[in-house]
Amino acid sequence: MAGAVLEQLLNGLTIGAVYVLLAAGLSIIFGVMDVINFAHGEFFALGAYLAFAIVAVGSGGAIFWVALLVAPLLVAVIAAVIERGTIRPLYGRNPLYHILLTFGLVLIFKDTISFIWGDNPRQFAQPPLLRGPMDVLGFSYSKYSFFIIAVGVVMAVGTWLLLNRTRFGLVVRAGAQDREMVRHLGIDIDRYYTLVFAFGAFLAALAGIVLGAKQSVNPGMGNSVIIPAFVIVVLGGLGSFRGAVIGGFGVGIIETFFRSPPFGLDAVLPNLEGLVVFLLMIGVLLVRPQGLFGSPEWDAEGGGKLLTGGGGGVLDDQTRFRLGAAMVGLLALAPLGIGVLYTSYEVNSLLLTILVWALFALSLDFVMGYAGLVSLGHVLFFGLGAYGTVLTVENGMPSVFVALGIGILVAAVAAWVVGHLSIRVSGVYFSMITLGFAELFFQLVRKADFTGGTDGLFGFDPVYGLMGGPEVGDVALLGEIELFYYFVLAAVIGSYLFARRMMNAPFGSVLQGIRESEERASFIGYDVTAYKRRAFVISGGLAGLAGGLSAIHTGGASPSVLAWIKSGEVIVMTILGGMGTLYGPMVGAGVFFGLREILQSFTEQWQGVLGLIFVLFVIYVPQGLVSVPGMFSRYTNQEAGGGPEPVADADSEVSN
Repeated sequence: MAGAVLEQLLNGLTIGAVYVLLAAGLSIIFGVMDVINFAHGEFFALGAYLAFAIVAVGSGGAIFWVALLVAPLLVAVIAAVIERGTIRPLYGRNPLYHILLTFGLVLIFKDTISFIWGDNPRQFAQPPLLRGPMDVLGFSYSKYSFFIIAVGVVMAVGTWLLLNRTRFGLVVRAGAQDREMVRHLGIDIDRYYTLVFAFGAFLAALAGIVLGAKQSVNPGMGNSVIIPAFVIVVLGGLGSFRGAVIGGFGVGIIETFFRSPPFGLDAVLPNLEGLVVFLLMIGVLLVRPQGLFGSPEWDAEGGGKLLTGGGGGVLDDQTRFRLGAAMVGLLALAPLGIGVLYTSYEVNSLLLTILVWALFALSLDFVMGYAGLVSLGHVLFFGLGAYGTVLTVENGMPSVFVALGIGILVAAVAAWVVGHLSIRVSGVYFSMITLGFAELFFQLVRKADFTGGTDGLFGFDPVYGLMGGPEVGDVALLGEIELFYYFVLAAVIGSYLFARRMMNAPFGSVLQGIRESEERASFIGYDVTAYKRRAFVISGGLAGLAGGLSAIHTGGASPSVLAWIKSGEVIVMTILGGMGTLYGPMVGAGVFFGLREILQSFTEQWQGVLGLIFVLFVIYVPQGLVSVPGMFSRYTNQEAGGGPEPVADADSEVSN
């Protein structure tokens, strides 16, 4: 038994050392630059692939050590270029924009890796010196695992010395406290930011190499580690290097022991692997939002405001109403062109998908664009709506209307619970706790039998329960699929009108006041927390409706609908179209899927191209597509000699 426990402990320290390298770089970048880097996992994967490439062209046992040094340096150089070209223009904006930009970088990196090395797993050999077991005090364990632990410890100590015993570390720590003060001292703090970002990427690449040589290298390896890395950073404290080290080793040990619990705990506490860490993260955030070692003085709101796309640009209300009515008319006529202008795929697959995700984006905009609540786990309510609808149909309630109603109710109740617990924290802390809840439910769905586990639930009639369509004689004018299309269209239009009515009511005005200045709204006498919770419940219900419609459309639900990257995609759509407008995110959903459809016909690397487009939008058009007419109008006005119109600084302006 003692030997089994020791082996589990060493296994935990091995994966913990990898987590330390990942989380330390992530935490340093955030602590110094206020940048939440979702592309950090891709630096991890890129380091592993570059090491694989170096080992593949070399020979001899020494080539591994060359790769171990050269590959992280190459990744650091790439990261430095990325920081200068994409991240630097966003300094001073809300941290949300860093999340969005690095999400676009994730798409670019993943497709670049797949394009160069393919989608199949790759392996490169460990050096002969580190192969085989090692006997220590009568206990035999892998030499390479001891090496991974040693790398994690040495790099943790070295990084601590760099930050606390060198001039570089002194400037970096001073810049984290007050960057403007450092600039006034004549120090080019931007150069130090570039070095910090590069060093964080160096550590991530190093982690990818040491783990890649132990297991394998595959394009999804970055996606598999980024969420655990964020959990560690949140647990230890945002920006705390000590927290990243302790949290990395701690999470590694906890995960390993719950993967195969000693002392027979697996019989008492089954299927806890993947759950306990997220439960711990949520608990810590609720009790101590700054984490175990984070500073309570750190500003969770970050710098800068969320930039909305409101104001209507150069279009007046009447013109926008006419355009909206024309769009609804075209959507209503779309099924009539099947077989004449286009195939059924364009309507019954692509257009239905756009409508469902337009509703999902609308639900997110309800809280993000109007209440300023950035939910990174909004896919939780989408998934609950999907599973609630499917389980209702499969358990004796064949009516689609009843099933959708239950799906909406389940999502709304979950939103009330999550909102009641989460809204007590704000800013990045709120974003992270919603991500934690979504990941917790994702793990539960994958393990539970009644949800179908990893296979999901499929095979029920997607339109069962809808009344038959109109007939002429014995000939149906509408098939079941076309009838479902009109049902979805009506649901989306009705949801938009409902949300618009809410935002034009005093409730919506209060929400917008909270977004602009929560302290001022509270001072006037509004119960800010209550208003945000109500908005969150409504948003969750709308997301549940979207999830239920998606499940009916696809004929089932699977854990893939709860993947964290789906939350990223709906945020992309919201920002792409223009948040704070309700209709902008719906336009963004159409553009997102339209671009995807077009790009897929030209290249397999469509995600990378889409990521590049999104990065450019985040940098240059942060208020979304709905702001483009206004930008074009200002440009043409200047060209005509009218002079520039007074426009507030884009980093601080909040349009209504």
